[in-house]
Amino acid sequence: MTAAQADLQIDRPRVADGAALWRIARDSEVLDLNSSYSYLLWCRDFAATSAVARDGHGVPVGFVTGYIRPDRPDTLLVWQVAVDHAYRGRRLAALLLDGLAARTVTERGITTVETTISPDNTASQRLFTSFAERHGARLEREVLFDTELFPDGPHEPEVLYRIGPLPAAAG
Repeated sequence: MTAAQADLQIDRPRVADGAALWRIARDSEVLDLNSSYSYLLWCRDFAATSAVARDGHGVPVGFVTGYIRPDRPDTLLVWQVAVDHAYRGRRLAALLLDGLAARTVTERGITTVETTISPDNTASQRLFTSFAERHGARLEREVLFDTELFPDGPHEPEVLYRIGPLPAAAG
């Protein structure tokens, strides 16, 4: 952890964090924004597979949301990663992702992380590629949802990144 990260706390989101997560996602200008209701529900129902970074005052400044795939209980699907503009450039997204992966490996026996990334999201491509490298895990990519599957207008394809196997928890 760097000095710039030292004033931050990483933990599980709480329902009261839902509005802040929605604002961070909205202000990212990159993520597909879900309803504010969905972020509240996410913080309630998927807190065990998500993480939030809080500043020294307890205010959320970044998050990773994820869930365990029902048909692959060893796989964590990362839904969204976002960091408040004021906290970018501190490797906070990597810290959140590493922390969530370590927690779910230990608590849930996760061996694989998946996410989808659109071709224009180079920041997320770098984040997940470097995650695979840091963890010595294989990275596979394939188009999961092609453009024509999206009913709401032009949308780039979503490319599935599958990373694993992750190293078992130390301990």
